[in-house]
Amino acid sequence: VSLQIDAENLEDAIRLAAKPLLQEGKIKQSYIERMIDNVKESGPYIVIAPHVALPHSRPDTDVLESAIGIATLKNPVSFGSEANDPVKYVFCLCAKEKNGHLNALADLANLLEKDTFYNLLDEARSPKEIIEFLKK
Repeated sequence: VSLQIDAENLEDAIRLAAKPLLQEGKIKQSYIERMIDNVKESGPYIVIAPHVALPHSRPDTDVLESAIGIATLKNPVSFGSEANDPVKYVFCLCAKEKNGHLNALADLANLLEKDTFYNLLDEARSPKEIIEFLKK
């Protein structure tokens, strides 16, 4: 979890949001670059709801462990989605196995329907607050 990261653009936002996953040994740097390349090649399909981006790529050898990174942006960034820009919340998804991310996506979808989750993301003073909320 990273709060209030200062990103200049979508590439910066994805790199900074994925940085904890890299530091924790969940992914390799190449996975971050693949997430960015996917958006460059396919457009802003990762902007799945107003202000919400879900960067991801296919499972490969550069995913060491399935995980989700959560980041809030200090200043919202345009990802090129006419309907849902600017992005304020970035959820980096990495799955070790082909269908291993489906349960995580279902859990995340439930959270994204709750205003209380967005309020927590906006008001949290530490990543620990969000982690404790998720554990409940």
